[in-house]
Amino acid sequence: MITGPSRRAMLAGTLASLAVPAPPAEAEAGLPHRPNVVVILADDLGWGEIGSQGQRLIHTPNLDRLAREGVRFTTAYSGAPLCAPSRCALLTGLHAGHGTVRENPEGGEQRALTAADLTFAELLRLAGYRTACIGKWGFGPDRAGQDSHPNARGFDEFFGYIGHKHAHQYYPRYLWHNGRKVWLGGRSYAPDLFRERAADFIRRRGRAPFLLYLADILPHSPSVVPGDAGRYRDEPWSGPNRRHAAQVSRLDADVAALVRTLRAEGVARSTLVLFTSDNGPHSEKGVTPELFDSNGPLRGDKRDLYEGGIRVPLIAWSPALRPRVEEQPVASWDVLPTLADLAGIPVPAHLDGRSFRGLLTGAGAPAHDHLVWNRPRKSQAIRRGRWKAIRFAPHIAGAGPGGRTELYDLAADPAERHDLAAVRPALAGELLALLDREIGADPRTPYGLRARVRDGRLVVTLRNGSGVPWHDVRLGVRAPHRHEVPPVARVDPGTAAEATFPLPAAGPIAGPVTVRARFRAEGRSHTFTVVRGGLTSREVSL
Repeated sequence: MITGPSRRAMLAGTLASLAVPAPPAEAEAGLPHRPNVVVILADDLGWGEIGSQGQRLIHTPNLDRLAREGVRFTTAYSGAPLCAPSRCALLTGLHAGHGTVRENPEGGEQRALTAADLTFAELLRLAGYRTACIGKWGFGPDRAGQDSHPNARGFDEFFGYIGHKHAHQYYPRYLWHNGRKVWLGGRSYAPDLFRERAADFIRRRGRAPFLLYLADILPHSPSVVPGDAGRYRDEPWSGPNRRHAAQVSRLDADVAALVRTLRAEGVARSTLVLFTSDNGPHSEKGVTPELFDSNGPLRGDKRDLYEGGIRVPLIAWSPALRPRVEEQPVASWDVLPTLADLAGIPVPAHLDGRSFRGLLTGAGAPAHDHLVWNRPRKSQAIRRGRWKAIRFAPHIAGAGPGGRTELYDLAADPAERHDLAAVRPALAGELLALLDREIGADPRTPYGLRARVRDGRLVVTLRNGSGVPWHDVRLGVRAPHRHEVPPVARVDPGTAAEATFPLPAAGPIAGPVTVRARFRAEGRSHTFTVVRGGLTSREVSL
C-alpha cells in the first residue's frame, strides 16, 4: 500500500493527467429543455475522498461510476471552506464577498437568508418546477414562519434540519417537515430518512419538472453510523476513522439508491444530477484526513483557503451526457445561473456565477476572469488564471501585526508549497487590489413576481432583475376569477411592471390564488407563476 506522503507526491505529479481530451463542440442534443434537477450536497467530503479522484482506502464504487458515465470536474470550488457561507453561495449565485451569509455562527445566532435573497429554488419554482429541500438547510433561526425558512426561499417541500448546529445530531429528537416539528425521539438515523424522503419526492413528482436539493449530513462529524463500521470494522485504524470511512461509503450507497429511483421512474434521461461537497475534509473528533489522503495532493482542509479547503468533488451525471473530464475551474456560485440557463429562465443580473451549461457537453463556456473567497476578519483568497493569492488577517497566528499575503502558481505548484509573494510583490498587490474591489454589498437587483393586498386590492409586481429587456409583459390573476390587464410593451432591466386587481368585498380569499406573468425575453416566451392556498393582508411573494 502506498502511504500518505509518497502517494501525495505521486498524485501531485499526475494531477494534470487525470483529464481526457474534450470532445469537439456540438449542438446540445443531450439534456432536454427544462430538465429535472437533483443537487446532492455532501457535508465535509474532501476532494480526494472518492475513488475517481485517487482514493484507495474508502470504497465509493457508485460515485466512481457516475464520474465515468458523466462529467467529472477536476477543478471545482466550494463557496467557502466551511458550511454556511458555502451553502449561501451555492443557493444564491454570489460568492462570500457579496452574499448575505459570509461566516459560520460563532457564539451567537447565525446570520440568516432574507426576503431579498433569490435562491435557485425560487427561480425554478417561478418557472413551474416542483421543488424540495431535504436534509440540512443550515441557516437559522430554528423556527417556522420566517424569511430564512426553506419554504420561504422557494422550496415547496422541506424535511430536515433548519439550523446549523442541530444538524450535528445524527439521531435527532426532531426534524422539521415544512412548518412543523416531527418528533423522532432520537431513534431514527437521519440520513436514512433523507434517502427515503428524496425517493418519495421523485415518485410523487407529478407532471411538472422537479428540483430536488438533497443536502446530506454525511460525512460531517461526529462519525456516527448505525451498527459497526461495516467493511471497515477490522481495519487497523482508530474507531473515528473506521466510522468516517463507513460514512463516506454509506453516502455512496445512498446516491446509488437515488439514481436507481430515477431509473425506475423512467426519468433518469430527463434529469441532471449534480453531486458536490460544501467544503474540504474535516479533522474533527478523532478523524485524521492524512490517513485517507482526503484532499489528494492539495494542501489544507476544512476552514483553510488553501486548495484542500475549497476544492471539492463535482460530478454532473445524466444518461443524456457524454462522459468527459473537465479541467476548467468552476465554482458553486455557478450553479444558479447554470440551472436558470438549462430551464430557459432569464438569468438574474449582477451574479458572481456564470452558467457552465456548455461544459456539460463539451461545447465550451466562458471562463471566470477570477474567483474570490472571503472569511471576514480571518482570511481572503483570489484566483486569477494560474495565480492565487491568500491574505491572512493580522490577528491570525503567524500573520504578524500587518497580516500576511501568500502567492502561489497553481499550474506549477498545485500543492501550494512555494510562496512567491516576496518574489513577485507587484503581482500579489495587483491581485489583492482586485480582491478588495470584489468585497462589498449584494450587487443584485430585485427579481421575481410578488403580490400584496393594499387598500382592498391585489397589487401584482413583476421585477426584471435580469440583464435583458422583457417584452409584451402580461400580468394576470385568478382569485378566484380570472383577470388580466393590457400588456406592457417593455420592462427594462432594473425596472418593474405593476398592476392592481379587484378583490371580493367579503374579505380574504380562502384560495387558491394564482398570480401569473407572461413575457418574452431574447426571443423566447416565459411564464412565471405564484400559487398560494389563500390570501390575507400579508404579502404573498416569490
